[in-house]
Amino acid sequence: MKIARFHVGDGPTVLGRVDGDKITDVSGQVGGSLRAILPLLPSLEPQIRTAQGQTFALDDVVLEAPIDNPQKFLGIGMNYKEHAEEARRAGIPVPTNQMWFNKQVSCIVGPYDAIVKPSISDELDYEIELGVVIGQRCKNVKAENARSVIAGYLVTNDVSVRDWLQKRSPTFTLGKSFDTHGPIGPWLTTADEIDDPLGLTMRLTVNGEVRQEWPTSDMIYDIYEQIAYLTQVFTLMPGDILATGTPSGIGAPTGRFLKVGDVVRAEIEGLGAIENRVVAEPSGS
Repeated sequence: MKIARFHVGDGPTVLGRVDGDKITDVSGQVGGSLRAILPLLPSLEPQIRTAQGQTFALDDVVLEAPIDNPQKFLGIGMNYKEHAEEARRAGIPVPTNQMWFNKQVSCIVGPYDAIVKPSISDELDYEIELGVVIGQRCKNVKAENARSVIAGYLVTNDVSVRDWLQKRSPTFTLGKSFDTHGPIGPWLTTADEIDDPLGLTMRLTVNGEVRQEWPTSDMIYDIYEQIAYLTQVFTLMPGDILATGTPSGIGAPTGRFLKVGDVVRAEIEGLGAIENRVVAEPSGS
């Protein structure tokens, strides 16, 4: 099942069930917050699947970020084998353990919103990643039980400002958290629809040119190990988003950074695609 947040014209944001190229308003049955219903999603699934609200063509609605007001947006660095080697060749130290960073949730935007290129940097980079959305409050989860706390999956682009990431701050947080640098979507695909999240193909293009194309099976630490590792430290909450690593092909090693006017499309098998145009930062902002 695919669940999206959307609005039509100047109307309110509502929840919708996506079926092919149509979306049906289900907010009359379950309310308007996806984050709020995540813990109840298994029991609400039959109700959502059969809801008979107003139906629209997807082309006639505006899709918003699927998760409203998540508490955490976390990312793991250098978690693909070839990407780690790419970093090593570029002189970037490769961690020997899981290396996590925080993306401020204020960076999150919808699946087709613009990415703003900051005026203070010319090193704007892209990173396609499989996003995992937590469905249950959880602590000290064992890797073999981690699948039970996953509500579903989405596409993320872990947009990064490289000079602020590697040079201007002792942590990754600033370079990962510029406004608009967390596009996610296009919807939440519930976990029951994806037989093997470690068997998906990811593909990112810039202006139609393939820059990243890699299987999720190349992760160094799989998504279950990631959840087990994090929950040793803190409680994960419904709606928390984990960006689970990017494969090789980012712009940093070659200096092929994003420019104003570029269109970045990130697609993951079975989950759909997000597409974002790079725009200039408004003067005076």
